[in-house]
Amino acid sequence: MTVTHHLRVHRSDEHLPREGQLARRIAEIAADPVGVDDDVTEMIINRVIDNAAVAAASLRRAPVSAARQQALDHAVSVGGSGATVFGCALERRTSPEWAAWANGVAVRELDYHDTFLAADYSHPGDNIPPILAVAQHVGVDGAALVRGLATGYEIQIDLVRAICLHKHKIDHVAHLGPSAAAGIGTLLGLPVETIYQAVGQALHTTTATRQSRKGEISTWKAHAPAFAGKMAIEAVDRAMRGETSPSPIYEGEDGVIAWMLDGPDASYEVPLPAEGESKRGILDSYTKEHSAEYQAQAWIDLARKLHGEAAFDPADVASIVLHTSHHTHYVIGSGANDPQKYDPTASRETLDHSIPYIFAVALQDGGWHHVDSYTPERAGREDTVALWHKITTAEDAEWTRRYHSEDPNEKAFGGRVVVTLNDGTVIEDEIAVADAHPLGARPFARADYVAKFRLLAEPVLSPEEIDRFLALAERLPELSVDEVRQLSIVALPGVLATAPAPKGLF
Repeated sequence: MTVTHHLRVHRSDEHLPREGQLARRIAEIAADPVGVDDDVTEMIINRVIDNAAVAAASLRRAPVSAARQQALDHAVSVGGSGATVFGCALERRTSPEWAAWANGVAVRELDYHDTFLAADYSHPGDNIPPILAVAQHVGVDGAALVRGLATGYEIQIDLVRAICLHKHKIDHVAHLGPSAAAGIGTLLGLPVETIYQAVGQALHTTTATRQSRKGEISTWKAHAPAFAGKMAIEAVDRAMRGETSPSPIYEGEDGVIAWMLDGPDASYEVPLPAEGESKRGILDSYTKEHSAEYQAQAWIDLARKLHGEAAFDPADVASIVLHTSHHTHYVIGSGANDPQKYDPTASRETLDHSIPYIFAVALQDGGWHHVDSYTPERAGREDTVALWHKITTAEDAEWTRRYHSEDPNEKAFGGRVVVTLNDGTVIEDEIAVADAHPLGARPFARADYVAKFRLLAEPVLSPEEIDRFLALAERLPELSVDEVRQLSIVALPGVLATAPAPKGLF
């Protein structure tokens, strides 16, 4: 049975025992030796496949190449075997924190993997690169890796359910540092006290502003979660050596809540598993069929539907208004007041956070492509720009309520579209969740994850390599230590040579 943890700020003269601190509760959950349910294990396998798919598709992109080069410029640390780097030969290892960095950037670069949205945003698959890197470095089997990943997903999703970061312009990776540290703690079987210190350090070093997702969005958007994973590994290392962290990190009068979030009078109710309760948070998350911000997924599907109905010619459109949630309106909609969201020369990172652009292209093309839909030529097409600039968003109270609903049967990430044509005709339609969502028209299942991997990996991996990775991933809980160390993807000869090879300090 889920237990709610009451979280509030404590003055320094109010002694808060460690047992009452959120970081301690997280550590206790991570140290709980509870087993992993079969359906959770199956979903973890799906997400390992999903991460590898989107990483494969990004191997030749500049930010991924830069992160990979940084990682490869660091030798394997002396305390283990090192970890693999996506795209590289299996024997080419680096230190685990740098592998987590490189692989984390590869996973996040295309904004194409799993998501969980509640009080805040998250991509819980970001837990996989750091936890897997540590597993390969220290030498654990697949069953231990599954337990660690179950914890990482659980903690991040529980924090996201309760604590809003974006309202205070704090980047959502502040929930990732603690979850990855907790997952590594489970993986290694660390004691509660060690995990507690690691969680505190990981949070302390991963709080940053949301400017990385505002205005002219830079390549750091992909690096931010990788940095959080890297910091989590380093926090665990320090905690294992007996080093301590700021305490209480969440509740202190100069802590995260008091000064970065809702202030000294704030309180939150954080749902956490009870002692002995299975960690099932991953089952409430969902992946992406389309390479765009999650809140765009349903809108792409609705645009695809409208395109297929051929009810109107986009050239005849006078205006399109997307009535949607507060989050969608202010983060990826016209409510953000970011002129870059209407700029044909904007970066890919900006365009995948512009629902006016995404809806225009999907309406014209009847679908979405992770490369073709973002090219400068596609963004600059005259008829697209004309349609794009006719699209706005509007906050709708009912869609905002449904966005925040805790009832999975009514929680929604879409909205209602109103298309007004030049002749005065009005066309309306709506969608609540993406087609690939568990409650959508075509929920993603194992076959869909495998198909996504094959589609994205085919240009850069050999057929034999695709089959090799899938065979390992689908046996994840049974893998030996050596097989866990092979859980990576190796690019075809010459693929990485076509990527930029920037030189830096290292």
